[in-house]
Amino acid sequence: MPESPGLLESLDTLEAEGVAALQGAADADALEAWRIEYLGSKGRMKGAAAGLKDVSREDKPAAGKRLNEVKQALEEAFKSKQAQVGGGGGGKASGGPRIDMTEPGVIPALGRRHVISRVTDELCEVFGRMGFEVVTGPELEDDQHNFVKLNIPPEHPAREPVENFYVDDPQSTKTPRMLRSQTSTVQIRTMESRKPPLRIISPGRVYRPDTVDATHSFMFHQLEGLYVDRRVSMVDLKTTLYSFARSYFGADAEIQLVPSYFPFTEPSAEFYMKIRLRPDQPAKWVELGGCGMVDPAVFEAVGYDPEEWTGFAFGFGIERIAMGKYSIPDIRMLFENDVRFLKQL
Repeated sequence: MPESPGLLESLDTLEAEGVAALQGAADADALEAWRIEYLGSKGRMKGAAAGLKDVSREDKPAAGKRLNEVKQALEEAFKSKQAQVGGGGGGKASGGPRIDMTEPGVIPALGRRHVISRVTDELCEVFGRMGFEVVTGPELEDDQHNFVKLNIPPEHPAREPVENFYVDDPQSTKTPRMLRSQTSTVQIRTMESRKPPLRIISPGRVYRPDTVDATHSFMFHQLEGLYVDRRVSMVDLKTTLYSFARSYFGADAEIQLVPSYFPFTEPSAEFYMKIRLRPDQPAKWVELGGCGMVDPAVFEAVGYDPEEWTGFAFGFGIERIAMGKYSIPDIRMLFENDVRFLKQL
């Protein structure tokens, strides 16, 4: 018999008191409070275990054995009571789901991305699957990149001061700066710094002093595409646009190319798609943007040999694509920040 009756007696008392107290735990909260008091990291079992250091060497085996017996008895009693009451040990009350505190937490979503940002990412993903690389450029541009190197002559209406947001005097002898009116400027900058072949898209904001109405705004978003290689043809352009439309809008997308004119492409076309802007109205043809084969003068401006390289370019209005994708009848709804509208998309 060990010569340390004090510890053994205290363990007997601890077991008896613990079992008795456990019988009075009527709910999960009381059960958890009991667990903390008796089995917690600072509970009474931990305190009793600390007393082993004062037991003589020859008595320690017996004292340690009794300590383990009491701990096991209390743990089994707790599990039995827990099964009757439910919860405890960090769980919820009976009838509720158990919470696994070892699982990583999930941050609740407090909002969602704006529809323009989402559509831009979706477009980049679609063209990325076709091998197009995303590139970006400055929104504050100069006249050379916005007009001159895109083969837009000085007398062209698009260069009128009233049609652009100039930062410097447009009549200055220096190259005037402006808010870019098209993301085609990124194509020029990319071709100036890289050799062909190229396959890029450039999404971003552009600025034009248009009168705001249901389909126009003074600030909007474009996505330009450029493909330069040997023996690129109009067939490649048409195939790319059809693949995009049917991948993004579905296999039944109705599209057409209508001949047009742009200074930086020859031949040129406007890209139309049949879109339903209102659920209660029939679909109608809507122009999404322009496209065509890159004009040789543009290649010469960036140092490409037009006898060796050919390419196509296209440009879409991202707002119009978003309006077609989600049947949004008015572009102004995208920028009014009405939470009721934004929550619907």
